[in-house]
Amino acid sequence: MDKPKKSGGFNILSTNHTHGVGFGSGTLDLNAISSVIIEEDRAYIDLGAIHGRSAVEKGIKFSANRADVPNGKRTWIVWVATDRNTKGPYYAGVTACEMLIDREARRGYKLLPEHVNKMDNAMKRRYIVEGLNETELAALHKMLVENNPSMFENSPDELKKLF
Repeated sequence: MDKPKKSGGFNILSTNHTHGVGFGSGTLDLNAISSVIIEEDRAYIDLGAIHGRSAVEKGIKFSANRADVPNGKRTWIVWVATDRNTKGPYYAGVTACEMLIDREARRGYKLLPEHVNKMDNAMKRRYIVEGLNETELAALHKMLVENNPSMFENSPDELKKLF
């Protein structure tokens, strides 16, 4: 069995996909999805977010009510799906989900259904970054380019226009 190929911290692709038949068909393949955390002007990869265990989420009790976190710091999880085309690997889907985190009070706000839907949208090759301000967009852009310049270059113009 082929091992997943890796490049620059992102899970790229597994060459062992199920194609809709047999055991495991219809299961979610997370080999081609990664998570990026954005805190103000800093973006970094934290794969723990895929399972709700990123560094910023640890020790936080989350609520689906924004009012429960009046002093929350705006933080984003960005789901990044990767794929390969004739040019090589590229960023195939990028979607952003907001969270509020009050580290001192150990409270946070996030809507789990939104996170699941946005992850699904990234895997479906969509680019949805509404809500990110200019500073956050710049941080995400910088991280994607620095992580792997050729992946960004190989990405569709639809992604590049977002920045």
